[in-house]
This record gives sequence, C-alpha cells and structure tokens, in this order.
Amino acid sequence: MKSRESEIIALEESLGYQFQRRELLEQALTHSSQAREVEALGVGGGASGGDNEMLEFLGDAVLGLVASETLFHRFPEFQEGQLSKLRAHLVGQRHLLRVAEQLQIGHYMRLGRGEEKSGGRHKASLQVDALEAILAALYLDGGWPIARDFIVRVIVEPELAQMKLETRALPVMDFKSALQEAMQARGGSQPVYSLVKEEGPEHKKTFTVEVRLPAAELGQFVGRAQGATKKRAEQEAARQALEHLAALPGARPPSVGKNVGAG
Repeated sequence: MKSRESEIIALEESLGYQFQRRELLEQALTHSSQAREVEALGVGGGASGGDNEMLEFLGDAVLGLVASETLFHRFPEFQEGQLSKLRAHLVGQRHLLRVAEQLQIGHYMRLGRGEEKSGGRHKASLQVDALEAILAALYLDGGWPIARDFIVRVIVEPELAQMKLETRALPVMDFKSALQEAMQARGGSQPVYSLVKEEGPEHKKTFTVEVRLPAAELGQFVGRAQGATKKRAEQEAARQALEHLAALPGARPPSVGKNVGAG
C-alpha cells in the first residue's frame, strides 16, 4: 500500500508541478467531512489547513479568468455570446469531471468515514471541487504562470483541439433556443417537437425526434433527427430547422450565443 507521501508525489507528477508548500495540495484534497472528523478528534497537524472549500472558490475564479483570456486571444472573430457559451462548456462540471478522472483526483482525496462509505470518491461534485481547489493551490504556490500553464495545457487546449473549431460555427450550441428566437423574430408560431420513435435496449437507446415549423410562409418545414438522448435529437432537429430558415429569402444568421446545454 502506498504511503501518503508517495501518493502526493505521484499526483505532483501527474500535475507536472512540484509544490513548495505541499500542505496547500493536501488542503485542496481534503473534503469538509474529513476536516470535521479531525477537528472533532482534537488532532492537530494536518487539521490546521482545514478543508478545500475556500480553495475551490478561488480556483473557480482562476479557471474562469484563464479560460476567458485564452478564448479572447484564440477567437477574436467570435461574438461575446459565442465566447460565453464556449467558456461555459470549458468550465462546466461535465468537462471538468473528465479532467478530474484522467488525473485520478478521486483516488487522492481525503474523505471522512461517512463520505467514504457513501462512495464519495466517485461523486462528480466532490472530484470537480477538488480539481478546482488544486487550481487554487497551484496559483498560490507557483503564481499565475504556473496555474495558467496547467489550465491551458490540461483543461482548455485538449478540449479545443477535440472540438476542432475551425469556423465561426461552434459545435457546442443551444440550437433550440436559437430556433425559438428566430421564430419570435419572424412573428411566427413556436416550433413543435415530437418524439417519433424510441428504440434499442435500455442502456443504449436511440431517440428519433421531429420538429415542425407550422407557419405556411416558412414552407411548413419538418426536421427529423436521431440522438442518444431526446435532448440531443431535439437539438439536431432544431439545427436542421435553423438551416432551413437561413436559406429563406432575406434570412439573417441566427444568434447562438447563450444557454449552453439547454434542453
């Protein structure tokens, strides 16, 4: 069984940074349940650092600033709404959980016995909180360059590369909201979504959704799409409807700059 020191060294290797004040990293990994247990026992030493809640607060701010700065310089042609949408994806729990799992943050967390028994090491919120706290620890121990380099290298750039943002069109879009706004701007009725088909085993279903634009002047368009979830199918059908609207005479490009992940 690895000693705590060898585990911390292994985590530092994963992070690509050796801490001068290792107690900051330990605090970043300490959940409030563990801190309360140690405090209740009246044990000194490691308990003095407390839990990771305040570090999480700071790390969230550092992450947001680095993501904003990177996107600002990388995509000067994007509108503010597009940048906000992309940042929301980069700092969102779903993406951060993938990063936390890659770094095996759950393995290194210090949890109270109750939280340990309830599967705390695998809880998304606890892993993401610990990751954000680690970002603060990097910032406090190594300064802005160290924290910025880590966030860009591990959190931001790999995801941007995977998304392949070569054009102004962002792949992370809320097409349903954009379609609703486009229909409102035209004074038309709202789009109507319907679940046409649901097939496959429970763990691997495929949903087929249709969206209808009822206005006669819009050609009474019907978009049809499939997805692993109903929401994804609806988003794809809405995207088809937006393309139809954009092809109509006098059409303006729809705004797709808000509400990432909306259903």
